[in-house]
Amino acid sequence: MINGAFHISVLAWIFFISPLQAKEPPVLVVLGDSLTAGAGLAAENAFPQKLQLHLASLGIAVKVENAGVSGDTTADGLARLDWSVGADADAVIIELGANDALRGLPPELAYANLEKMVQRLQQRKLPVMLAGMKALRNLGEDYASAFDAIYPRLAEKYQAPLYPFFLEGVAADAKYNQPDMLHPNEAGVDVIVRNMTPQIIEFLKGM
Repeated sequence: MINGAFHISVLAWIFFISPLQAKEPPVLVVLGDSLTAGAGLAAENAFPQKLQLHLASLGIAVKVENAGVSGDTTADGLARLDWSVGADADAVIIELGANDALRGLPPELAYANLEKMVQRLQQRKLPVMLAGMKALRNLGEDYASAFDAIYPRLAEKYQAPLYPFFLEGVAADAKYNQPDMLHPNEAGVDVIVRNMTPQIIEFLKGM
């Protein structure tokens, strides 16, 4: 009887207890450019890594994967989408477009690339959140207006959550940027993480 009871206990551990304890946290992939990759920063200070730590401090267990590549345009992001967002992904934040604007590429081209990414991810049943970008005003008001409208248009069309401007509270502020005034420093990344966290938490609830 003792051996039989022990055997049942072992089975209970294997089939009922272990799976619960071994459950992995959901995977949130941030698909982006140098702003995601953390150009000029130590790896642990990049946006995805800091976001994961901040969420953990709030009791939210999420694995945030850094799928940022410096210099990527929306076309580059689209080209590597399938291997950058692996089968383990549960949700995706898209942070792309800054390099399109810096190069003065046509806004409609950026829109088309982002739209294809959203479509393909939604076809995979993956929730998508857009991190918007704004064009520099020295490109002209017509260009800036057309570019800035890309993200709200996509968000409305595909019912995707939108954080309007990834660099909100950081852009053009020297104390939050590296000397190039394009890439956030460590303090700037902290600001972005804090600003985005409430909306990201709401986004994660839908996973």
